[in-house]
Amino acid sequence: MKNRNSNLANKRGFTLLEALISFMILSIGMLGIASLQAISLKAGKTSVYGSVAMMKADELIESIRANASALSSYTGAGINNSCTGAAVCSDVQLAQDDVYWWKQHLKAGLPEAVTTSVTVTAATPPSKMATVKIDLGWKERNKDATGSVDKTYSTIAYVCTEIPC
Repeated sequence: MKNRNSNLANKRGFTLLEALISFMILSIGMLGIASLQAISLKAGKTSVYGSVAMMKADELIESIRANASALSSYTGAGINNSCTGAAVCSDVQLAQDDVYWWKQHLKAGLPEAVTTSVTVTAATPPSKMATVKIDLGWKERNKDATGSVDKTYSTIAYVCTEIPC
């Protein structure tokens, strides 16, 4: 009988110290998972900004291709000429309107302080293809430290200035 009671006394389960150590190990693991989640959210936002920049640059290039006769007007600041619906606008006014609305949409899709540059190089004969370069820049929060990081996106496209090309 005495032997049986001594076996039960040795098998009482976890001690408080063992429970605290296992809880500490678990909490360190959970902190690591939370840190990875925060890093992945920041990387995801960077990816979204890059995608928005690419889509908006392509949007302007398609507008330029549709209105190639006013190619040099796409390098300006843009003016809201209200070229929508039944409004009659010249090619230059349409180009200015395209640039204005493009910049407004960039502000909605990218962080504050977006910088833009559109450079047009005219076609040199015998080629009828002009070169359009679009540079976009914005600031993002730095993942590793305080402050911000400069991000850029650049693309070059060739636009047919006369038909046939």
